[in-house]
Amino acid sequence: MPKIDQLFEIMLQKGGSDLHMNQGQKPKLRVHGHLESIESFPVLTEPMMVELMREIADQSYWDRYVKRGDIDFAYSMGDRARFRASYLKQMHGLGAVFRTIPSKILTLEQLEAPDSFKSFGELRSGLILITGPTGSGKSTTLAAIIDFINSHKRRKIITIEEPVEFMHQSKQSTVIHREVGPDTDSFYSGLKGALKSDANVILVGEMRDRETIELALTAVEMGILVFGTLHTNSAAKTVDRIVDVFPAKQKDEIRSVLANTLRGVVSQQLLRSSDGSRRYAAQEILLFTGSLPAVIRSGDTNKLQAVIQAGKKNGMRTMDDHLMELVTAGKVSKEEALLKAFDKARFS
Repeated sequence: MPKIDQLFEIMLQKGGSDLHMNQGQKPKLRVHGHLESIESFPVLTEPMMVELMREIADQSYWDRYVKRGDIDFAYSMGDRARFRASYLKQMHGLGAVFRTIPSKILTLEQLEAPDSFKSFGELRSGLILITGPTGSGKSTTLAAIIDFINSHKRRKIITIEEPVEFMHQSKQSTVIHREVGPDTDSFYSGLKGALKSDANVILVGEMRDRETIELALTAVEMGILVFGTLHTNSAAKTVDRIVDVFPAKQKDEIRSVLANTLRGVVSQQLLRSSDGSRRYAAQEILLFTGSLPAVIRSGDTNKLQAVIQAGKKNGMRTMDDHLMELVTAGKVSKEEALLKAFDKARFS
């Protein structure tokens, strides 16, 4: 058994979401949003870091890490659990972060997700973006939506991820996982291959560059349902981020394409529960409505908040309104919600 499994055992026992290892420090766990040291473990020296990190990384991964300074891959601890590993180099030496990938894919019902998320699975084509900072539960939400499609629709689903996190067994649908690195050179090349493989649904783990975003929009225009993620915290910033990666002469064209293809944006963040036992997702939800294309084409994304406010009956909601719901229900504290609120003065 790899020595690092000792740390993973501690993380699983404590219900931790992340394990942080940095040279010169004790290992740390993130438990329900807070970091805590593993005091029973010694300070990590460089030889210890190399031993722990290298024993679970294939030689090809390790060679890439030594050359590039960072890699991402998935590690399975037998049937017990899977982890997303992110190796990096930092000022004081080596570093690594491991995120727990739940072995069981939670359903939309178990996540207490709104009905609008099921409506995404009913679409034949369109672009759906799940956004938020690292560690905000984007992958968990996407996995639940993909599971809904897999359970209720006869579709061909292709996921392109770095690394593959949730493993879907084909049910009503056929699910194919492709990992950036072992299976395809990049998100762009993986997406390009998916366009030739008769896919109905494509999940793009990260839409991080212009070429990938442009190809994703092309896929939607071809009649494919595309899910993607961005590290933005609102619908307005999501639209702006997509448009801003293109040169000035292309922006109007991209706004027009986006106006015709965007079917939903879910911006998500996680909050520690009032009793500290778990975390809750707070979500801003923008859905397609007749007024949405004109707002996107105009470039005045500040008006998207008005679109969301006007669409409450259709399942849309602002982040601050959902935060207030969580506070009112006693699920999170006022202080925790205020930290995450956009308009803090109004929220107070």
